[in-house]
Amino acid sequence: MFEPDDLEARRGLRRSDMAPDPIAQFRQWYDRAVAADLPLPNAMTLATVAADGTPAARMVLLKDFDERGFVFYTNYESQKGQELEANPRASLVFYWVTLDRQVRINGAVSKVSRQESEEYFRSRPLDSRLSAWASKQSRVIPSREALETAMRELEEKYRDADVPIPPYWGGYRLAPEMLEFWQNRPGRLHDRFRYRLQPGGGWLIERLSP
Repeated sequence: MFEPDDLEARRGLRRSDMAPDPIAQFRQWYDRAVAADLPLPNAMTLATVAADGTPAARMVLLKDFDERGFVFYTNYESQKGQELEANPRASLVFYWVTLDRQVRINGAVSKVSRQESEEYFRSRPLDSRLSAWASKQSRVIPSREALETAMRELEEKYRDADVPIPPYWGGYRLAPEMLEFWQNRPGRLHDRFRYRLQPGGGWLIERLSP
């Protein structure tokens, strides 16, 4: 089982440790989480806000990230899809408990290109492609049996054919405007560094009180 480096944990975070670019910093931490063989290191909380101001949060999976932002895929007609349509801003949270690390990210959300969605969809396992058609995500259904029946019908329909991407399914990209890196420290005197995107470009890095 992976255990954090004691020396690293005691040392915590220093300003000199932080990369000038937050995406580079995130990549360092994300690669460490992957190397630690943590379960679902790409799992992240996605928080959205409905048109009436009601917040909602759920777990989704990070599928790609680069300087443009953080990408996840879903049904555009789901609750989160409807909330992002009404208010295209969201927050992400990664928490790697074994490493005592958390990352918070805020920003504007937009759909990825249809080409990106189609390429990713084709890479999914067959049952995942079929379930994107079988599940009318977030809608009330009469029973589990109805969902399983729809799945069996789709398996038969596409037995000898490619499964196309549903028109209501695809990716979103959150373009970060704020990223916060949190490292647990003894006595709750944690280390927190925040990156804020500046109007003229570039990032302001600030240490925050825990």
